[in-house]
Amino acid sequence: MTGLAQSWLFWALLSALFAGLTAVLAKVGVAGVNSHLATAIRTTVVLVFTWALALVAVHPSALAEVPRRTWLFLVLSGLATGLSWLCYFRALQLGPASRVAPVDKLSVVFVLAFAALFLQEPLSARGVIGTVLIVAGAIVLAWRS
Repeated sequence: MTGLAQSWLFWALLSALFAGLTAVLAKVGVAGVNSHLATAIRTTVVLVFTWALALVAVHPSALAEVPRRTWLFLVLSGLATGLSWLCYFRALQLGPASRVAPVDKLSVVFVLAFAALFLQEPLSARGVIGTVLIVAGAIVLAWRS
């Protein structure tokens, strides 16, 4: 891969695009079904899809080479993802996607705080201003009119 496909920004924007599609598609999909069941169906699709990609991209023996620390943090990350998805689908079932998604995106604020606390990533004045704007935007978008 060269050029744009090597850029973190390119992949982050694609992630945002697919996350936006996810919210709208999930809102329609969760109608009339238990939100936990909907999450399980979605997760199964993600599981099959990502394993298929991984098995095409790397040799199966690479699985045995993954360090224990990596396993630990990926398992914890997976549990956090599962909890996030369960909560997100329940929120989508109860509220409009156009209000649920902005509140969900407050995850950016948590990432910035956790990265500063646990990864010692610097939080600049610009970062603080951006964080305040994200919170303000989420409040404005989620506020009842």
